[in-house]
Amino acid sequence: MAERGFAVAAFRDGPNWRVEPLPPAVLDDLGVLLAALRSQPPEGGPFVVALVENEFFVIARQEGRRVSLLLSDLTAAVEFPLAEQAMARLGEDPPADDELDEIWPVGDLELFSDLELSEDEMEDILDDLDALPDEMLETIVERLGITDEYARATEAAWAAR
Repeated sequence: MAERGFAVAAFRDGPNWRVEPLPPAVLDDLGVLLAALRSQPPEGGPFVVALVENEFFVIARQEGRRVSLLLSDLTAAVEFPLAEQAMARLGEDPPADDELDEIWPVGDLELFSDLELSEDEMEDILDDLDALPDEMLETIVERLGITDEYARATEAAWAAR
């Protein structure tokens, strides 16, 4: 059964970004999420975002044959299959019991550096412990300049559930 949340794909359509909702199945399976990423036009570095239970998110971005992956909170791997699969793909071990009270991201913090969102800025966004994962994503898409497209796609993804 799909977790509660949403997923979207963002890709270039000429000079503009398009953001489209993805089916809920991507919230449970990293392989399905990555297949959705690979089905996007490859130009411009398409990416997919999956937000699960407003507990964490995964962003995967394709650049040529390379896929970058970012998991917003490694502790989610204890409870959620998608986060556990992301950790495995990143070659990271699940968090130890003494690490479960700390929240930190795992993966490529530079995945949007070519779009003027530096590693330091991404780290600042993800280190804001007062921000919920959906608020972090809103900050990221705002910095990428796709706020309206993202809002329409996430609204459609929620409506389709």
